[in-house]
Formats: sequence, structure tokens, C-alpha cells
Amino acid sequence: MLLRALSLFILTFLLNACSTFEFPWVYKISVQQGNILDLKDIDKLELGMTKRQVQFVMGTPLLTDPFNTDRWDYYYSRRDGKGEIKEERFTAFFENDIYVKHEGSIKPTAEQSKDEKRTTIPDEDTQEVIDNPEKTIEENSVY
Repeated sequence: MLLRALSLFILTFLLNACSTFEFPWVYKISVQQGNILDLKDIDKLELGMTKRQVQFVMGTPLLTDPFNTDRWDYYYSRRDGKGEIKEERFTAFFENDIYVKHEGSIKPTAEQSKDEKRTTIPDEDTQEVIDNPEKTIEENSVY
């Protein structure tokens, strides 16, 4: 009886050791989930854009809260074959269907220069876009 219990314990230990051993010739694929967040796309975003314009640039958000439709969450995760995980998050906030701010681990590169551009006085075409954000992208010549 003791011999049987000892052999069962050794067999269990050996099978468990095989599960942690990694064979060097076995290829492990990388797994990507969520929206691929490209910095070029995020740099195209400007405050004052409508939800349709943000969706045209960024794509459909991964998470939309049915109770708070003024927040869109874009999430990207990638696990490579070695098990290392890379995560990125971008959240866009809206007020009255207008893009007002963002948060997350990835931010626009030229955020300072865009803020300086926004402080300039808009011309007639830009003022029309600000006054009537419901117009589509095709109707607005500035986008």
C-alpha cells in the first residue's frame, strides 16, 4: 500500500514537471486582442470632432458603456510567444457628442503644438465647423 501511494506521488510529480517544461522547437503564436492603437490615428484626433468623426479615425470602440454613452474605451493587448504582455489603453470623452478630452497610456505626440493651433482665431470655414458640428466630413472642407 505504501509502495502504491509513493509511486502515485512520483508519477503525479513527473507529469506536473512535464507541463512546465518548454520544448524549444515548439512555436507559440502571439495573441492580439482589442483595437490596434496606432499613434498616427491618435494624432489625427482634434478636440471638437463629432462622434462620427472620431469613429471614422479610430474605428469602433471596444467598450461602450450603455449607461454612459459619452465615454469610449479603446483597449489593445498583445501576448507574445514568450508570455510577455503589452497593453495600451485610450479613452475618449464626449460632451453633447463633441470630443472634449482623452485619457490613457497612449497620448498624441504633438499635443502641445495642437493646443497652440487651437488658440488662434478661426477663419470663416473653421467657424462654420465649430458652429455646426452636425455637418458631415464631406460638407466640411477643413477636415
